[in-house]
Amino acid sequence: MNRRTEPEHTPDGHYVVISGRRWRATDPSVPDEVAARLRSHLMAARRAVGVALREKDTTAERAARKRVNAAKVALGERGTPPWWEQDEKARKQRWEEGLRQLDS
Repeated sequence: MNRRTEPEHTPDGHYVVISGRRWRATDPSVPDEVAARLRSHLMAARRAVGVALREKDTTAERAARKRVNAAKVALGERGTPPWWEQDEKARKQRWEEGLRQLDS
């Protein structure tokens, strides 16, 4: 059976380490169902970036990259302040706003 393994995390849990590079970890307070929806949006947006690049469509590329960023921010992987500096209310508002943007 082929299982995906969890990436290594820094001791504080704020980052994952992939090929020696640190990346901000997904906010662990995002409910699983919400995180799955956001990841679905993220992957669709990444595919749209690829299509736009192949078609040399800068307008579509810009729109797709904006959706990638919105999903990453909602997951807590981007944005200021980082998720570990936000209170629970702000964290919930962040992912709810991201879903509103991406679902529209």
